[in-house]
Amino acid sequence: MASVTVLGAGSWGTALAIHLRSLGHRATLWARNAALACRMATAGENAAYLPGIQLPPELTLTSDIGAACDGADMLVCACPSSGMRSLAEQAKTVLRGNPLVVTAAKGVEQGTSMTMSAILADVLGATRGQRVAVLSGPSFAREVARGVPTAVTVAARDTGVAEAVQHLFNGPTFRVYTSDDVVGVEIGGAVKNIIALGAGVSDGLGFGSNSRAALITRGLAEIARLAIRLGAHRHTLAGLSGLGDLVLTCTGDLSRNRSVGLRLGAGERLSDILAGMAEVAEGITNTRSVRDLARSVGVEMPITEQMYLLLYENKPPRQVVVDLMTRGLRPEAD
Repeated sequence: MASVTVLGAGSWGTALAIHLRSLGHRATLWARNAALACRMATAGENAAYLPGIQLPPELTLTSDIGAACDGADMLVCACPSSGMRSLAEQAKTVLRGNPLVVTAAKGVEQGTSMTMSAILADVLGATRGQRVAVLSGPSFAREVARGVPTAVTVAARDTGVAEAVQHLFNGPTFRVYTSDDVVGVEIGGAVKNIIALGAGVSDGLGFGSNSRAALITRGLAEIARLAIRLGAHRHTLAGLSGLGDLVLTCTGDLSRNRSVGLRLGAGERLSDILAGMAEVAEGITNTRSVRDLARSVGVEMPITEQMYLLLYENKPPRQVVVDLMTRGLRPEAD
């Protein structure tokens, strides 16, 4: 068994820590907020982000990042994508040795258009960057924490790194596949949240299954166009980190991005929705950063473009759908 540390005590980080401890690893969960770590230790649950799920008594809880990283064989970065760079910089100051480093966040950084693994490699340096892997796929935190059967993908440029992470994460209810297509896995994970916002908007407007299926299918085409332009393999987008994650996030009731879209489609204002949210819906920030990335490489992404107009320029939700449906005609393969 290994010594593993999860950096980030939101719902996803907490679920991964519970899972890793269930496999017998010496598991530590680090919370940025000391008060949250204390409340979790006292209550035996993360009531703020994963209420009703009991924490294993053997799980170590801390807000001391130095203690959390000390001696770890694997670090799992499970923060919002917008916080990945600051988390990596904080970890770098205390990190010793060359542990496996896994990003469990999905997104593209605003301003740099860098993916999460690229940020980690950039901050941690070339040597540690070779040990960075990406964990992605259709996985709601609450279901993982409850032990619901789940399948995900771990990607790394070094096959040995991917296999090492695979063996540390794999368990009876958490099946892990490997991939060397880091770009495809990360772009699939980032863009699906934007498409899920759109699917939620469609549902919130009262449109039916036809509309949702169209958004999912054309959303997948949009993801593939960008990913392949950036060097991904087409077959990756048909796998767990592409189609699988997209379907889950566009249809599941636990999807924060779909839930935000539902409320936007029903007429609520984005500012009011965000004011009542405890956790981040990654599609909101990533709509802007993915749009910038797509424009920089000359890739057309109409759903992403319309979601940007809705989120940042107050375009009416119904007009978003109308404009998507009345675009110029073209072959489906385009």
